[in-house]
Amino acid sequence: MTEEGKKRSELAARVLALSRDALLVRLRFFDAALAQLVPVEKKELEGMATDGESCFYDPIYVLKQYQEEPKLVNRLYLHMLLHCIFSHSFQYERLEIDKWDLAADIAVENVILELGLESTALERDAEAAAKLKILREDVGPLTAERIYRYLGRTSLTEGEIRELRSLFEKDRHIYWKKAMQPEVTLEQWKKISERVKADLKSFTRAGTGTEILEKNLEETTRDRYDYSEILRRFTVMGENLAVNDDEFDYVYYMYGLGQYGNLPLIEPLEYREENKVREFVIAIDTSASCRGPLVKAFLRKTYSILKSSENYFRRVNVHIIQCDDRVQSDTKITGEQDFETFIRYGKLTGFGATDFRPVFEYVEQLRAQGEFENLKGLIYFTDGYGIYPEKMPDYEVIFAFLDEDENRAPVPAWSMKVVLESEELEQEEREKEDIHEHQAG
Repeated sequence: MTEEGKKRSELAARVLALSRDALLVRLRFFDAALAQLVPVEKKELEGMATDGESCFYDPIYVLKQYQEEPKLVNRLYLHMLLHCIFSHSFQYERLEIDKWDLAADIAVENVILELGLESTALERDAEAAAKLKILREDVGPLTAERIYRYLGRTSLTEGEIRELRSLFEKDRHIYWKKAMQPEVTLEQWKKISERVKADLKSFTRAGTGTEILEKNLEETTRDRYDYSEILRRFTVMGENLAVNDDEFDYVYYMYGLGQYGNLPLIEPLEYREENKVREFVIAIDTSASCRGPLVKAFLRKTYSILKSSENYFRRVNVHIIQCDDRVQSDTKITGEQDFETFIRYGKLTGFGATDFRPVFEYVEQLRAQGEFENLKGLIYFTDGYGIYPEKMPDYEVIFAFLDEDENRAPVPAWSMKVVLESEELEQEEREKEDIHEHQAG
């Protein structure tokens, strides 16, 4: 390395150290996060980037930006730090990359502007703030997940996309691909995010300007469940008429046919045991807050997951029970046609207060009448504002809630909960309706 190059590297490292200290002075609840992200020089990067473990920077780029707009380096450092705290880079594999990149950048820039730090203020912030105000009217709280869904359902022009990128893109996301990320960092950042969330409540200076930061942290740290995985709990052992390839020996079978004509030495077993969905209950909260389209979207999502599973019986015994503060209706589903009929023609009834207990009492009545042979579980789709039963049933129970809500009472210890995003459900339903219209046309 030449003497000039060595001096350049030393100066860039000092600039990064100053930026880190400037952030730590004002944002003490980020101390663990800042310690996790280690600056690493990367020549010819032409920017700054992170893989969740290192803060990569091009020394020439850092010095140039520091000379032109000194606060930009602080901004870039904080921008990348928030990407890590919100786990943006770890969701890359299952999303449309261009939309997620932009959504994540908008989300962290919104948090930075809400924090209102003088040490990270830039010339175009007023223009960015005006654009964020418009987005907020359409999206609500500007988390990356909500912005991503908005970008997916809204047809923005190329000019509008370019404008958003020019305002909110700061770092490079070239190390966000899963293969390029250290495996241990996701769990580390989850723990750091939990700590930041806890520290926010204890630092007296954290008050104003941290509301949207807390909202993004809630999105990052809340429990997430794969709904399809949860439905596996509703499987029971059953017989399916099919050749059991695992226990059938084709060598003996073919040898018998060859030696003795049409006389195999071993016959294939006709049955095999598998986990099969057979009997369960879907309870629908028909209080005023559970809108019809969302109920329809939830039911279709649930049935689609079950139908696409290999563990699905052709004949099922599913009861769709509608209830507010009392059971309003019970529709028995024995196959796909019954379900399609219910989705197309079924009507929601009730819209009173919410009480979960009547459904459980009604299910016990059905069991006493012999309606179920082996009831595996109950899924209760609700807003969560109701009276829970005290007694634990002898089958699995899942409460499926719409959106996260801190004011919602905790579910009983013997049950599980899953949080479904209303916007995501509505988007899936719109996509299915578009497919049906296209097929009909």
